Amino acid sequence: MAGAGGDYDDQTPLLPSSPHTLTGNVWTAIAHIITGVIGSGVLSLAWSMAQLGWIAGPFTLLLFAFITLVSASFISDVHLYSNPNNGTTTMNRSYLQAVRTILGYKNGLLCGCLVYFSIFKTGVVYTITSAISMRAIRQSNCYHEEGHDAVCEYDDKYYMLLFGFVQILASQIPNIFHTKWLSVIAATMSFTYSFIGMALGIAQVIGQGKIEGSINGISTVNHTQKIWLVAQALGDIAFSFTFSLILLEIQSTLKSPPSQKVTMKKASSIAIFTTTFFYLCCASSGYAAFGDSTPGNLLTGFGFYEPYWLIDFSNACIVLHLVGGYQIYSQTLFAIVERWYAEKFPESVLTRDVGSLKVLLLPEFRVNPLRLCFRTTYVVLTMAVGMLFPYFNEVVAFAGSIIFWPLTIYFPVEMYFVQKKIVPWTGKWIVLRVYSTFCLLVTIYVLSGSIEGLIAKRFG
Repeated sequence: MAGAGGDYDDQTPLLPSSPHTLTGNVWTAIAHIITGVIGSGVLSLAWSMAQLGWIAGPFTLLLFAFITLVSASFISDVHLYSNPNNGTTTMNRSYLQAVRTILGYKNGLLCGCLVYFSIFKTGVVYTITSAISMRAIRQSNCYHEEGHDAVCEYDDKYYMLLFGFVQILASQIPNIFHTKWLSVIAATMSFTYSFIGMALGIAQVIGQGKIEGSINGISTVNHTQKIWLVAQALGDIAFSFTFSLILLEIQSTLKSPPSQKVTMKKASSIAIFTTTFFYLCCASSGYAAFGDSTPGNLLTGFGFYEPYWLIDFSNACIVLHLVGGYQIYSQTLFAIVERWYAEKFPESVLTRDVGSLKVLLLPEFRVNPLRLCFRTTYVVLTMAVGMLFPYFNEVVAFAGSIIFWPLTIYFPVEMYFVQKKIVPWTGKWIVLRVYSTFCLLVTIYVLSGSIEGLIAKRFG
């Protein structure tokens, strides 16, 4: 495990990959990809479209979809790696394992740190989003009772504390294989609130009889402000597309023939096409409904006030999705750290069970001090960062930008060079170098804009 002194091969995969579970096909792969990609980031896409306008907005979504498809193709190719030095063939069942096997220990160490950061920032984003949605339910009821001009402002911190308390309890679930039911609920809720947001946008466009928005996007006071807002919009889009970390785990569940690589590439193409179409519909309907007034979060920014019960229901779906989503991502990190500690200190009393815990309707679980202390501390840290920077669009943009280039572009391209034995300064080598450099420059721009947005919101 990178950063923990162990081996990547030992990490718990997001999806089962032992030989007896190889029953997956193109449809199960598509389902896993769509579930992993579509999340709370979809709620920011209408705002992103509003910053970019009717031409640049759809083009940018399609561009990120293309980049994601290229990355998926490169990663699929490294599932089986033949080492030219010793002739051995390695099946890479995870992204981290592939990077370390093909690019070496130092690259694996860097990749591990980025992956762990990615998991942590997802926890922070989910904490912020869930709090905003819980607050939105209370605000929706307030606006319904007091009128749309009423002052219905509430502090997010109390809702973050509530979400954190639920996660402290849920985090005591021993491992990811006990959270399959959470994944099913999370996926269902994700599609539900996304469809509600899209339907409300379309209904508003029909009701007002015109399409809002412009080619240039939202007007700003000066060009500098526009530059930073466009950067944040690109970061939000990047956050909504990334799924490179789970691709090899999904590929490891596929049966053959046909080969796992062929099935995975077909599934990736279909899933990315479906997701992109869905994103375009959600973003376009929201921007068409509100134009320059498009809220940062389609369901919590109160462009929609009625029917208030549907707003409440959609936000409850968001909270349920994020409760499960938080655990789906965090359980992987929990398993890595706890396994490392158990191997490093096998005689430690912290790893010994001291009691049992009953969480809601779940079976009774054994509790040990390490799990209780480490996981509670982790949840508190994500909650603390969320309270410090409770800004949805800016945090989503930062989260999307900081890991986009290294995990979606750099490592896949470098592994492709090694896997395919691409000779330097050949045509393909130059094209991919230009492609990687261009994406790096875009990422630097987006990261700068997201940092500027966070600083401005926090101290401005």
